[in-house]
Parts: sequence; C-alpha cells; structure tokens
Amino acid sequence: MTGDISISPYASGGSDPVPMPRHLPSEDKILSIPGVADIVPVVSRAGIVKNGEIVHGVIVKGSTQKSQLQVSIPHRLQEITGLGPGEDLTTYFVGEKVRARKFHITDTHRDIIETDDNLLVYAGLQDMQRLNGWDSTMVSQLEVKVKNASPRALKDIEARIGFILTTSEHEEENGLFVISSARSYPQVFDWLGLLDVNVLIILILMILVAGFNMISGLLVMLLRNIPLIGTLKALGMQDRAIGRLFVRIGAEAVLKGMLIGNALAFLFCLVQGTTHLIKLDPANYFVSYVPVNLPVWGILGADLVAFAGIVLLMWLPSLYISKIDPAETVKAD
Repeated sequence: MTGDISISPYASGGSDPVPMPRHLPSEDKILSIPGVADIVPVVSRAGIVKNGEIVHGVIVKGSTQKSQLQVSIPHRLQEITGLGPGEDLTTYFVGEKVRARKFHITDTHRDIIETDDNLLVYAGLQDMQRLNGWDSTMVSQLEVKVKNASPRALKDIEARIGFILTTSEHEEENGLFVISSARSYPQVFDWLGLLDVNVLIILILMILVAGFNMISGLLVMLLRNIPLIGTLKALGMQDRAIGRLFVRIGAEAVLKGMLIGNALAFLFCLVQGTTHLIKLDPANYFVSYVPVNLPVWGILGADLVAFAGIVLLMWLPSLYISKIDPAETVKAD
C-alpha cells in the first residue's frame, strides 16, 4: 500500500501533487544500506470514481507494473460501483483544473486494510505522470523495499535514510520526508506482534504438556521395572547412571516423535503453501488464506529448545530411583 519505507516531498498544502526526482543523488547510498532491496518510483493521486449516480473517492497509485490506461481496482470498489474486469472506470482528478481519465479495468484485488475511505486503484506509472503533466524523471514518491520488514528493521532503515537525506549536500534531498509502514500503520504491526506473543505462549504450553506426558510415561516405565532397578543397584550401579539409562530411553522416544511431527508439519506447510487450502476472512486477518513461511534455523532452534526442555523435565521422575531399596525389591521378587 505504501511500500516498506516511503520517501516523499513535504506537502505544500495545494490540491495538486508535489513532484520529486525519480532518481536521487544519494540513491546508491540508500541501496547500500543493509536490508534494502530496491527503490520503486510511484505516482499517487486522489481521485473520484463515478458510475451513474454512484460517486466515491479513491487513491490512484501509478507504478511500473501496469500497462497504458489499465488499472486494478479493489474488490470493495467493485461492490460499491458495480464495475468489474472488462469495463471502463471513469476517474476525475481535482486540482487547479479538473482532469478526467477513462481507465480499463483488468482485474480486482483485496487490500490489506480494505476500508471505504482508503481504496487503492493501481494504474500505470506513465499514465499518472502524463496526468500530472510530468516527464519521466518526476514522481510523487519513492518506495524503498526492505528484505526483512520487521518493525525494528524498518525503523532502523528509516532512520538511516533520514540521516542520509538531511545531511545531503543536494538541496532537492533536504526537503524530503521519510516514513516507514510501521509508523504509517502501527495497528497492523501491533496485531502481528500480538500473534508472535501468542505463538510463544503456545510453544511453551506444548513443551510443558509434552514434558509432563513424558514424565508420566517414564514413571510407568520405572514402576514396571522396579525389580530390574533393584538388581542393578545390588550389582553396584549408581542411581545417577540408572537415571541416565531411563532418560536416554525416553529421549529416544521424544526424538522419534519430533522427527515424525516435523515431517508431517513440513508436508502440511508444503500443501498449504501451494494450494492455499485453509482460507481466512480478510476483514479479520488482513489476508485471505493462511500464509506459510519456513525459517529453517528458527524451526531447528524451536526443536532444540523443546527437546532440551522435555529431557530436563524427564529427570524429575528419575529422582524416584534413589528411593528404591534393593533389599526390598529382591525380597519382593
């Protein structure tokens, strides 16, 4: 919607958009910042869509991805105006002069935040430049694409770009404003941060449940092998060594279960990533299906923490071994 980080001129207060250079003198410095992937030119302008008696405001965003006079409209705008793919969209742009353009609708899309007062129509960059009377070297803003769009990374890169522009010797760069999507849409990132907390809580609960299940399983194993434990202690085997033996048996069961679980999880992620089998309501989740991301090192780290936590919990029932008296167990046997 806005790019990870946007660079734009300060608003002049007029009705017409303010241009800025498509290529900045400090562009190479910005691209050399760790985490910056690309810089995309954009021309955005508010417009009014009319279809019969229906009139509605939109934001038309021109980028390099659309052909001449072709646009993609949000699904919500299709519901409001009744216009869809294959039809023409007449849009009026109000400034010092009222300009009208008739675009051809090629497809529809769902925005992350699809509200009636924030409907984005995607058009071609050259169409919007001609609309504003600009040449190919002028745009309304630049969008900086970031490889890792976490809130911390976005704020860090935003600060670096701001420092580069404010300390630049070029006058056209001193009047530019830098803002990240984390500051433009904090509610989205707060929601994502809440999901991260939920995931952490779920992982901790799963480790505790699995650990207590293994504790009960290990206790049953110890109770069924009391005569064997008594015999081993009678032969001189230390309590700690016997405990390590049973914990190792339990750890092998845990490892086998984790391998099977990981294989099933990867299979599920592969199916979901290719077919989008599980759908979501965009009004509540901002996306139409469950997205899949497989950070290998993160998964291995979670597996390692879970395995270590469960093994540590399994040492608790091994303390029962010290209470077993070889004389009593042999006598009972």
